[in-house]
Amino acid sequence: MTHIVEHPLAQVKLTQLRRVETTTPVFRRTMRELAVLLAVEVTRDLPITRTPITTPVSPMMAPVLAAPVPCLVSVLRAGEGLVEGFLDIIADAPIAHIGAYRDHTTLEAVEYYFKAPADITQRGAIVLDPMLATGNTAVAAVSRLKKAGVRNIRFASILAAPEGIRTLKAAHPDVAVWTVSVDESLNENGYIVPGLGDAGDRTFGTL
Repeated sequence: MTHIVEHPLAQVKLTQLRRVETTTPVFRRTMRELAVLLAVEVTRDLPITRTPITTPVSPMMAPVLAAPVPCLVSVLRAGEGLVEGFLDIIADAPIAHIGAYRDHTTLEAVEYYFKAPADITQRGAIVLDPMLATGNTAVAAVSRLKKAGVRNIRFASILAAPEGIRTLKAAHPDVAVWTVSVDESLNENGYIVPGLGDAGDRTFGTL
């Protein structure tokens, strides 16, 4: 299933990211703010339990997230732009990293790094990658997590192309996707149109 985050503030912040004149500091800050809104939607159905606490007035049984909380999985390097916003919402989450890059000739994903907490199979995972373009990197990331034994996987992106959604769903139909927009298509270079350019380069100022 694909979930579109239609909150007005999310859509407006996406517009700011799309603007070619948006500077690196503004892009970075807006990415984090949009990640917060995305995180709220991705975690909407996380299970909760209750624990005794004391307010300034009286004791009570208050809701807390059921342990263990999901692991955030950053697809390097662009996924790092979403991590801090998600941590603003779910601060106890550990962070895994998958290093993968897209071969510009074949558009296939090439993995070069993987590091995750030992108990990730007990936690489930939220994969963070701002752009779901061809879908090849997303498929590789999810496949790597499943190889490690993870079964409860969600995918969070800022933008998606129809081609990327189809590719991910064909390979992993059990993985739900959250995104702020599904754009028109991919161009001949595998970039989302109209898109926002290269999210990694714009986040880290390496244009």
